[in-house]
Amino acid sequence: MCLKLIRNILPAFGFLAFMFAYSPLVRADEPIGDAVKELPLFDAHMHYKEPAWERYPVESVIELMDENGVAMALVSSTPDEGTIMLWEHAPNRIVPELRPYHGSAGSGNWTKMQGMDTYLQRRLEQYPHEGIGEFHIHRLDTSDEALFRKVIEMARERDIYLHVHSGAEPVRWLYSLDPDVKIIWAHAGLSTPAPDVHKLMSDFPTLLADTSLREWEIAGSGSSLDPEWAEIVFDFQDRLMIGSDTWVNAQWDKYSDIMASNRRWLAMLPRSVAEKIAYKNAERIFGQEVTPDLVGTR
Repeated sequence: MCLKLIRNILPAFGFLAFMFAYSPLVRADEPIGDAVKELPLFDAHMHYKEPAWERYPVESVIELMDENGVAMALVSSTPDEGTIMLWEHAPNRIVPELRPYHGSAGSGNWTKMQGMDTYLQRRLEQYPHEGIGEFHIHRLDTSDEALFRKVIEMARERDIYLHVHSGAEPVRWLYSLDPDVKIIWAHAGLSTPAPDVHKLMSDFPTLLADTSLREWEIAGSGSSLDPEWAEIVFDFQDRLMIGSDTWVNAQWDKYSDIMASNRRWLAMLPRSVAEKIAYKNAERIFGQEVTPDLVGTR
């Protein structure tokens, strides 16, 4: 019996109780609970943008990661120099990815900037970026196809991911350009309703997602996961990662709260599932060894 059918049969308030107490199909061990504090975290959505450089020097970013048990982070920045500063300071802790935004190129116009493909190619040749993004597709414009085909080809040559901030339609479009493109869906679509998130991830079995900015939504009542998100978490437990999205300094200011909120909803999961989403999926995806021993090192 699939989770969707179970959920349709049971009232919403009983869905999580059923999963954790009665279904061997869903869980084989108890919720991890307080032991979640022992897990290393992989922050799969971090930015180190220029406004943060003075207020949060590279040393303080690593200290924040240490304080919260964040062993490693996937970092993109506006401009890319921020990512490289962090990576050079702590190469064992930072997985760099290349954000297109620089100079006058921002989230709303980057696809229209002359020479964007040359810029991306040059940075990818210069530094060991493990992804291209996070970039925004606010509104799908199919006239950008030529650039996106070049971006996809750059990623394929290096066997790296595109980190895409968009709704469902642009993700489907990217897969239509190349069914084998590797995508991390930023914020699991952000404002995309949970049923639509489930549908897209069902339709594209290789699609990954980070859950940054979704942690409160996932946590539901605080005592049990939101039922629709529980379905996503269990069905796609091998394809989800947590994140902080430090896109403004206010996010850095509350970094500890963000990481604590992620641990709160992970605590409701069986250990095997919590470990995957906390760090093991990222470990597999990026070919890294993520252990608590990294905390306190560079």
